[in-house]
Amino acid sequence: MIKKYLLIAATAFLTLPACNNNCQNDKSAASSSPSFDEVLTTRRSIRSYDATKKISENEVRELFKAVQEAPSWANNQPTKYYVAMSKEKVEAVQNLVGGNKDRIANAPVLIVSTFEKGKSGFFNGNAANEIGDGWGAYDNGLSNCYLIMKARAMGFDTLIMGMRDSEGLRKEFNIPENETVMAVISLGYRDGEPKQPGHRPFDEVINFF
Repeated sequence: MIKKYLLIAATAFLTLPACNNNCQNDKSAASSSPSFDEVLTTRRSIRSYDATKKISENEVRELFKAVQEAPSWANNQPTKYYVAMSKEKVEAVQNLVGGNKDRIANAPVLIVSTFEKGKSGFFNGNAANEIGDGWGAYDNGLSNCYLIMKARAMGFDTLIMGMRDSEGLRKEFNIPENETVMAVISLGYRDGEPKQPGHRPFDEVINFF
């Protein structure tokens, strides 16, 4: 009888799925990945970057694969991005963001965000409602939100800048006239921990009926 139970136990052990170092690596990767709530609560607008840390083109490509999942009006996907990574282009963009220049001095990547006019908010060339191209800006904001959240999930930090020389950026990246230049977004690693900003009282911004 004992031999029978030993045989059953040995058979069960041998039929367990094999695990190698990849299993441990998968567990480590899962444990190191932040939860969605952690991404939300640790994301900050970063105004000081670690000059010793760089970001590769492959990492930026991975980031934008997630950004492409952002929703848009009738899936028109009006948002476009111009990514400065070379020293020459990064310096050029730094000189086109006004007072934010010093704040992003050590960010290794600068991203110009635009949207194509006449796409979101339009049917057959006609505005669907009074907002018109405002829907293009709305969709651009959704894409940018995906960008900064995915960036934080990857361990990066960002700053969305509205102060920018749109015509200078248009010339620098040959941005066509049918695109509206919205923002410049810095991408890098934070240099130190920023303070958590305050929020308006919940009942001032949320209305239940």
